[in-house]
Amino acid sequence: MDFWNSIIVFWNQYSAQFLQALGQHIYMTVVSVVIAIIIGIPLGIISSYYKRIAKVIMAVINVVQAIPSLAILGFLIPFLGIGSAPAIFMVTMYSLLPIVKNTYTGITNISPAILESADGMGMTWWQRLFKVEVPLAMPVIVSGIRISAVSAVGLMTIAAFVGGGGLGYFIFTGVSLVNNTMILFGAIPAAILALSIDALIQWIEKRMTLRNQNHQHRKGKKRHKGLWIGLAAVLAVSAIGGTVYMNQSNSDKTIAIGSKKFTESMILCHMLADLIEAHTDLTVDRKLSLGGSKIVFEGVTSGQIDGYVEYSGTAYVTYMNNTFKPGMSAEAVFDELKTQLADIDLTAMAPLGFENRYAFAVRADIAEKYNLTTTSELAAVSPELNFISTMEFQNREDGFIGANKVYNFNFKGMNAADDAMRYTAVDSGAADASDVFTTDGLIAKYNMKVLEDDKHFFAPYTAFPIFRTETLAKHPELTEVLNMLENAISDEEMRELNYKVIVEGQKDADVARDFLLSKGLI
Repeated sequence: MDFWNSIIVFWNQYSAQFLQALGQHIYMTVVSVVIAIIIGIPLGIISSYYKRIAKVIMAVINVVQAIPSLAILGFLIPFLGIGSAPAIFMVTMYSLLPIVKNTYTGITNISPAILESADGMGMTWWQRLFKVEVPLAMPVIVSGIRISAVSAVGLMTIAAFVGGGGLGYFIFTGVSLVNNTMILFGAIPAAILALSIDALIQWIEKRMTLRNQNHQHRKGKKRHKGLWIGLAAVLAVSAIGGTVYMNQSNSDKTIAIGSKKFTESMILCHMLADLIEAHTDLTVDRKLSLGGSKIVFEGVTSGQIDGYVEYSGTAYVTYMNNTFKPGMSAEAVFDELKTQLADIDLTAMAPLGFENRYAFAVRADIAEKYNLTTTSELAAVSPELNFISTMEFQNREDGFIGANKVYNFNFKGMNAADDAMRYTAVDSGAADASDVFTTDGLIAKYNMKVLEDDKHFFAPYTAFPIFRTETLAKHPELTEVLNMLENAISDEEMRELNYKVIVEGQKDADVARDFLLSKGLI
């Protein structure tokens, strides 16, 4: 009963967002498969006629298929940016193999006697291809399209990793919030969509097989009325999905604000958006859960988003490649960073008032057993403990790489997991220590002890909005509006907002709006 109640509550909160995500998913999947068909069938035909070229084509497609999808996405971001473009490109590449192979197989397996008959009738090469070979091979080709389409539905969930949206948004966000209901709202519709597409294309495949078995042209035509209805239905659904997905104004009165893929960043995205829409005539396109820090920064530098909330330590060390010197004040870091960002046409707005620093934390029983209060004490007992962190933290100079140089850790075991998964790993005993953000609501939920950074390694992580200078010049009213949040959020308040979303299950947009209302800002 609790499960169904959670489903109903979730639907009431997220129905509009879910329908938009479903539309995005259908649109991107159909576009990817259609492009793959347009490219794949000609490649398959060429391969069937030129065997040497076939070897090269198949080798290239097989190599692409062997590359992990996330690696391809990461490679595409510098060229195609964030959003749907890299996701569509990636899924298209992965959809080619079954279509090309089945086209090649379907044509090469046609009986030589049939081809001789066609030649004997005086058909040209072009006529034989399109009146004999392609129609006879079509059931096999459609079978390849079916495999590609079903795979594309599941693969497209990764689009959310680069801000492409779709049903993957609910899966990734659900994992970060440890919210099984949200995960199911992404996973189950994706599975139903895949099965529906499989059934539809399988039906089309059977119609085509019947046609090839029927020697009476008119009967074949009649049977194919249903086929064209089915194809029209696919195009109609994709058009509706595309309309939902692309129904975002491109007028001068619309700006895009992004967020990283964790709760706090999404709350702050909603907060900026609500404030701007309440005090200006601008409409805000909220680009939620775009991915890791560098992906979002790439989005603002390339102009795909106009602004988002960043942290001074991340920008200072990771983006600007500065070296943080222990003892530097938060003000000194921010002032230097502000000047450096201005050089690349970005503006650092007034800080929001809180810091979300990196820190090391341990399970409460571990802290009690070893009497741990500082990070140096953790390093001393690290050979007896297992450590887990986010993948980003393990590979950042202002994260574990730099911290290890200062504290000299020697953990018994080290693993990486994404966001909330590291908390569940510590809670289950699979790990003993982890990295945390100091305003994270999960710290209280999992009763973890945050350790003091006694050697002052971590830079200050002051939260501040970062906007394109071009956008602020175009809409000068934004500066005054955004400055309304200057020093408006304390560390404790931000921790409480995170707790409401992560632990209490409140909607991030509602939590952000309620906070602004409580402060009299809207």
